[in-house]
Amino acid sequence: MPASNVKTIKQIIFWQYAKIVSESAGLGKKNYGMIMSTYKKLCDNSISWSSSVREWLKEREQGNECIYCGNAEKLTTDHILPRICGGEDIPDNVVSACKSCNSSKGSKGLYEWRGLDAKDNHHRVSEGKYLKYLHSLHKKQGTLDAQMDLLCPMCGLIEKCVSGGHAHRLTVYCIEGCFLKN
Repeated sequence: MPASNVKTIKQIIFWQYAKIVSESAGLGKKNYGMIMSTYKKLCDNSISWSSSVREWLKEREQGNECIYCGNAEKLTTDHILPRICGGEDIPDNVVSACKSCNSSKGSKGLYEWRGLDAKDNHHRVSEGKYLKYLHSLHKKQGTLDAQMDLLCPMCGLIEKCVSGGHAHRLTVYCIEGCFLKN
């Protein structure tokens, strides 16, 4: 779970992104000091996240392989936020994925697909692109400053939260749930 001062959609997006920064710095996604420092700087705009161009360059470094499992066979284009859920057919929402991973993910968002236990085990590029894309969608929708009580009624993952015992607690499901179908 995020720190207690993480209460809005924007803040949980920045919290998850701070974990990516910490891991990229070689400190892992559990270094609380680095994550909190980066999170605070993102929130107060003293630093900003990397550009789409940097994500594209990092993706090119990955080579011609599945972003999820590393397989180089039968590559397809995966929409990180599926098109059936309103995900756009734009570079910021697509990654290369093998047919098996793409089929397995299906119409699920990145966090729903792997589950909360694996929320910190995503490839830097796919998660970074996803967080930035969800940030832009929440900005358009006017929900960046929304807290759970506003989002729970529109969340397509509410049943998953209830069955998992984390209903009405802020998780990564909150940032993607309002874009996923019930």
